[in-house]
Amino acid sequence: MMQVLPRSLTGRLLVTTCVTLLVGFGLSSIIIGHELGWLVLHDMDERLDAQIEILASAVDANGTLDPGFRVDAPPFNRPGSGWAWEVIGDAGAARSASLNGADLPMPPPPPPPPNQHPPRMPHFRRDGVMVRGELVFPRPMDVRGRDGRLLHYRVASVPTSLGRSVIIVAGPREIVERPLRRAMTPLLVCLGGMAFCLLVALFAQLRVGLGPLVRLQAMVAEVRAGKLRQIHVSEPTELLPLVDELNELIQANEQAVARARTHVANLAHGLKTPLAALKLDLAESACDADGRLAALVERMESQIRRHLGRARATSAGTAAHPVEIVVPHIEDLVSALRRLHAERSLDIEQSIPDDLLVRCDGQDLDEMLGNLLDNAWRHARSRVRISAPRGGRLAQILIEDDGDGLGEAEMLQAMQEGRRLDETEAGYGFGLSISRELCELHGGSLELRRSGLGGLAAVITLPRGGGME
Repeated sequence: MMQVLPRSLTGRLLVTTCVTLLVGFGLSSIIIGHELGWLVLHDMDERLDAQIEILASAVDANGTLDPGFRVDAPPFNRPGSGWAWEVIGDAGAARSASLNGADLPMPPPPPPPPNQHPPRMPHFRRDGVMVRGELVFPRPMDVRGRDGRLLHYRVASVPTSLGRSVIIVAGPREIVERPLRRAMTPLLVCLGGMAFCLLVALFAQLRVGLGPLVRLQAMVAEVRAGKLRQIHVSEPTELLPLVDELNELIQANEQAVARARTHVANLAHGLKTPLAALKLDLAESACDADGRLAALVERMESQIRRHLGRARATSAGTAAHPVEIVVPHIEDLVSALRRLHAERSLDIEQSIPDDLLVRCDGQDLDEMLGNLLDNAWRHARSRVRISAPRGGRLAQILIEDDGDGLGEAEMLQAMQEGRRLDETEAGYGFGLSISRELCELHGGSLELRRSGLGGLAAVITLPRGGGME
């Protein structure tokens, strides 16, 4: 089905308003033009009827024109003026001086339909012309003259002793058309200007009226991005019920996600304790000589960590994130990894600004940084570098090592869930995928690239929480 109206509210209002204005102004122009034309033609008819009265007074009882009457007043005495009269009776015909002896063109009247009375000719005056005690209503006609000019006639039949005489008075039709055009041109210009002003006013009203909806959309986007916890709008009052419903929905969603996250965390932590005890029992007993059971326990712990990370990732974009200082997290993780990998003596270079702030949940930040630092620690030869460039709207944290690094295809594979490139190392390949998912759900990203140290560089990008800009 063809789309008639635009999809946007502004477009629909503008289109419907334009159509309404065109129809309204078109009808107004037609009505006003008709009324102006009627008024001008009415004045012309009165002038012609006045000439008929003069001629009717000059016609004697025999139907001839009394030469004692002055019936050729201007402009009927000027040839070519279009103003003319003619009196036609049984005794002969008399004409105005403007005709130079020629007859007025008279088209034959159309025959009346069979078995019907002749149609009544319209007239523009309620009061007719009184001729010898008889009220005569002149009939209007429009006839093309011999010079091609359109003439407007008024035709009256007056009684005489020899019958009836016909008086025809004509005037140029352009007398009506010319002032009508002069009047309609500025009128149409004014109507067009008024339509333009109305459209400009409508567009301005739409911009002002729909402005709160744009601000509301921006606030909803900030809530989704975690920058706001609720929407705060005080006007217009028509939007307040919608804002209240949105805030209730946001709060209910936060509570539902928090409950789900708590349940998953409780389940994960509840399983960790018996798994740890099982792991110790297997290590102390001789029932797992080949280590298969210990490997299964390790895999179960990895799955628990994975799903716990997913639970945190799912709720990452549902509420406003706290602002975290990066340096304490880096220092705590480096300290823990030094103890965990005590057998590896690495040179750790740290150049993170003390005022670097990011918008991210603290546990999620530890999860991301911990996974990437652990990978760098295990694959570096002798050196790991942690840095963050200044400036920019987003904060970047680079974790680099001087290991063997990865090729372009291997970098893509390493980001896939459960994919491990080194089967000789412990783990099940979920660390990078969980870290990437956490970054994206916090409005950031995780990228792998070649390091300037010769190995691999992991770049975490997160929304900046303030501080250095």
